[in-house]
Amino acid sequence: MKISSSQKNVSIGAQQLFESLSKAEDFKKLMPKNLTKFEVIDDDQFVFVIQGMPEIALKIEERIPHSKIVLKAGGGKIPFQLTGHIKEEDSNSCSVYLEFEGSFNPMMAMMVKKPITAFVETLVNNID
Repeated sequence: MKISSSQKNVSIGAQQLFESLSKAEDFKKLMPKNLTKFEVIDDDQFVFVIQGMPEIALKIEERIPHSKIVLKAGGGKIPFQLTGHIKEEDSNSCSVYLEFEGSFNPMMAMMVKKPITAFVETLVNNID
């Protein structure tokens, strides 16, 4: 299952956004309001809990300077990844969108599509 967020234009340069998204601790400010736990494990890994959901661990696995950051599930039963795509518009602005990819059986995909879509949209909307 693949879910893409809407694209958001931000008034910071691609390098600045890339550097922010390259730090595990900076993901806390992107999380939904119903976040009940956020813990940084190291520079590349964090765990979080959103009310009513299980604990999720994410680890930054790949960084392509100023254009792409890939986070993968750090354990758990379902493999998935979250990719941030950054495109420089000019030196003071860029666009960004997030893409979620996960392997779910059809029944599970139906159950999780709506909440994952809402989560990915919240993350991208909280980027500034």
